[in-house]
Amino acid sequence: MAIETVGVLGCGTMGSGISEVCARHGYRVIFREIDDDQVAAGLARITQSVDRAVERGKIDAAEREATLSRISGTTTFADLKECDIVIEAIPEHLELKQEAFQALDPLLPEHAMIATNTSSLPVIEMAVKTTRPSRVLGVHFFNPAPVMGLVELVKTVVTDEAVLNDARAFVESVGKSPVICQDRAGFIANLLLFPYLNNAVRMLESGFASREDIDAGMVMECGHPMGPLALLDLIGLDSTYEILDAMYRQFRETMYAPSPLIKQLVTAGFLGRKSGRGFYEYEEAGSSRVKETGSHGRHVPDTAASHIRKVGVLGSGTMANGIAEVAAKSGYSVVLRARSKQRVSESLAAIEKSLAKAVQRGKMTEDQMKATTALVDGTTELDAFSDCDIVIEAIAEELEIKLDYFRQLDTIAPGHAILASTTSSLPVISLAAATERPEQVAGMHFFNPAPVMKLVEVVKTVRTSEETADAVFALAGKLGKHPVVCPDRAGFIVNALLFPYINDSTRMLESGYATAEDIDTAMKLGCGHPMGPFALADIVGLDVTLQIIQTLYQEFRDPYYAPAPMLEHLVTAGFLGRKTKRGFYTY
Repeated sequence: MAIETVGVLGCGTMGSGISEVCARHGYRVIFREIDDDQVAAGLARITQSVDRAVERGKIDAAEREATLSRISGTTTFADLKECDIVIEAIPEHLELKQEAFQALDPLLPEHAMIATNTSSLPVIEMAVKTTRPSRVLGVHFFNPAPVMGLVELVKTVVTDEAVLNDARAFVESVGKSPVICQDRAGFIANLLLFPYLNNAVRMLESGFASREDIDAGMVMECGHPMGPLALLDLIGLDSTYEILDAMYRQFRETMYAPSPLIKQLVTAGFLGRKSGRGFYEYEEAGSSRVKETGSHGRHVPDTAASHIRKVGVLGSGTMANGIAEVAAKSGYSVVLRARSKQRVSESLAAIEKSLAKAVQRGKMTEDQMKATTALVDGTTELDAFSDCDIVIEAIAEELEIKLDYFRQLDTIAPGHAILASTTSSLPVISLAAATERPEQVAGMHFFNPAPVMKLVEVVKTVRTSEETADAVFALAGKLGKHPVVCPDRAGFIVNALLFPYINDSTRMLESGYATAEDIDTAMKLGCGHPMGPFALADIVGLDVTLQIIQTLYQEFRDPYYAPAPMLEHLVTAGFLGRKTKRGFYTY
């Protein structure tokens, strides 16, 4: 079907963005608003956005004029009578949308498609209010529409396949990537995104971690464009509550039940950026600039880690080598202990190779490389830790092996020394209890590769002293890392938010709701994630992913954390991701 004229119902933030996108790709656009003032506001909003595109070199002056000349506004439904497709982008109230569909239906030509941009309401409830339900579907753009590359095409049980194909061709013609999904609350992206956001709010609400640490964890370790709490402020807490509530009403699962804190903030009028305050406080309503509060998480004395001069690293794998390299580059004397002389040689060679790459990239000089390698000693003897100020354990994730080493380290390391573990999933308190110095034991969870990743989770057990936590926090800072503090709970901050999201994605795939490719595309283009959940899981390793999810489930006993059967079956079959050339994808 040839589409020449596009109608848009509503010209708020989303409607104006959709109008601009269509006009920039050559379509005539007519938008409808409720009164002349709103029409003028819509045109002004579009003009401002197009002018920004000119300033940024996205389009030239001639394209600007052509784009704006294709757009007109109206206050009457009748002016949309020649449209080939009408996209509804009005507030998320079902009755309001149904009334709009009923008003449009008799005016449009028989071939016209009617689409809704809803992000949470059932499309079928709008389709049945027309005489053409087979020509009704969801066309869900993401905000801001001129920037975001994803559009979810939502088919109902009566949507005609030819209509779906026409809609796909139209979406591709305006430069977007369509993914097809069923008519279910949240579709793909929101159905995965909002439980993750809700989980972050619960983490804050419980006092588990600060808002800054939660957001920093997901930005620095997962590469998300913004942390979950900052993102909620951008979305709007009122919209968030409505979306989660719609999902909960459809699925009746606790992961969709809005956190009480969200409702409290909405009731108080703290809606996020648009009201000037949400989880953060902003300089003014609508501003993206956070008001300086003077509070940025944990404050530690500058001298907290001044007594640490020699660092011990237990292990010889990728993580241990990376930590040793980071410590030496920061000027610390390092002793790395491996099980055999061969492993010692391999570790020292790996560190030297990594430093040589840094020289090639201009990150350090030859002299700096030589000075750094001179600071690292390799050994097979645990007694070499007898004069270390901190020993960082970085061996395999097997509790009994770690416990045995912590008992030995307790008798070897000097009395003042801190014993730290890089565990990502095991209880640090179990390691602390195996020693006579539980107050001097903490988690120091680096992320892989340690020389590159900026985040370090400092894990306090119920026995960890404030002095120890301060020292580990300060040391992480001296190593050039961004430390965040959290209690000793399965998953800490990052894994407790990341892996349930991967598990949830697996359930979606398992149900046949969408393909792995479409789910990954939705999360990359719709949410700005650097990679989708399945590509990420294949890199992490499905065995590691399953182990972390099992640990979360064993600790919280919540069905939300129960491993998806598909994930268990893939691991049982030996399909562990890239390392076995097959996981969710085949390599």
